[in-house]
Amino acid sequence: MSTSAQGPDMLDIHVMSVALIGPEEQRRKAVASALAGSQANLTREFASYPELDDVPQLLETGFDVIIVELDSDPEHALDLVEHICGNSSVTVMVYSTHADPELLVRCMRAGAREFLNQPIAPSTIAEALVRASVRRPAVHAPKKTLGRLLIFAGAKGGSGVSTIASNFAIMLAQESKQNTLLLDLDLPLGAAALDLGIITQFSTANALQDISRLDSNFLSKLLTKHSSGLSVLSAPDNYTSIHATDEGITKLLTVARQDFDFVVVDAGSTMGSNYKALLEGANVAYLVTQVSIPELRNSNRLISEFFTLPTPKLEIVLNRFTTNTLGIDEENIKKALTMSPKWKVPNDYVTVQRAQNTATPLALGDSAIAGVIRQMARTACGLPAVPEKKRRFQLFG
Repeated sequence: MSTSAQGPDMLDIHVMSVALIGPEEQRRKAVASALAGSQANLTREFASYPELDDVPQLLETGFDVIIVELDSDPEHALDLVEHICGNSSVTVMVYSTHADPELLVRCMRAGAREFLNQPIAPSTIAEALVRASVRRPAVHAPKKTLGRLLIFAGAKGGSGVSTIASNFAIMLAQESKQNTLLLDLDLPLGAAALDLGIITQFSTANALQDISRLDSNFLSKLLTKHSSGLSVLSAPDNYTSIHATDEGITKLLTVARQDFDFVVVDAGSTMGSNYKALLEGANVAYLVTQVSIPELRNSNRLISEFFTLPTPKLEIVLNRFTTNTLGIDEENIKKALTMSPKWKVPNDYVTVQRAQNTATPLALGDSAIAGVIRQMARTACGLPAVPEKKRRFQLFG
């Protein structure tokens, strides 16, 4: 677009309400000066980042454009951008003194429409505002908040990710009373359908083979409904070679979150390079591991590689847990994981085998395992924990 653009669209800049958020005063004033040079209406300046809990109040003001500084605290700024874009249709722009391609991609994924590299000329910001003005007819249409994304990943094959993820998804659907989807991305040999005792006609392979077709309507035709009310997109029933790209994973998750309040992903333990795409917009990641030297070592490596940032929130799940396994005490477990485990799923081989052999989900029973998974699900949807049942003393049996 020409820097000398004039006409009706350019005149709309005068009536657009613009908020400028920038803790670093000198950089913020430079952007304010560029806005003044573009003759835009700078409605309000914020000298600090709002807390994420204050985003609803910020949006009540009805700004047309919100411009956010990245450099003072990039991670908080990106969280702020994602919260604003997830809860409104306001146009969000970001500015930075660094032209970092990776940061640019993260900003776009968070929902930012423009990346302004300082120093910013008035003509540059004017053009960005013209583009925002063109989008204004659709700005006031309500935008549904994306559903919460909950990822289950294993530290090692055989750690029990699919069993926990599928039963967690059933519990979440039942406890929250909200639309819940289970995506089996443990490719190509995911077992979610087997754990749930369902037969599916379509799979994640159908969703990912042509992402240009992937939208809400297409996805709905691929899903299978479990008797619990849970919607399921399983892995292929037969061995199918699938090249899951980051772009495909991201689009599948985005479409799913537009239609469901909760999206639970069984990522297995073999996603490899796709982990980053999976974790990009996740709310909580559950790392399923067991108390053994190989699994604790793998857990440490995964945590160091993928969970050094505050988002997504990481919760460790110790599966098949028994105290003092192989002489590894609580202190050594915490040291290996660099944090305390959040959940401990008790070891009950007989109950799990019975559930698998009869294709009856653990979530539909009353075992100690089901009790822990229920607490996990209630915590995930913001419900209080259920008090543990007191066992009565029995003289016989």
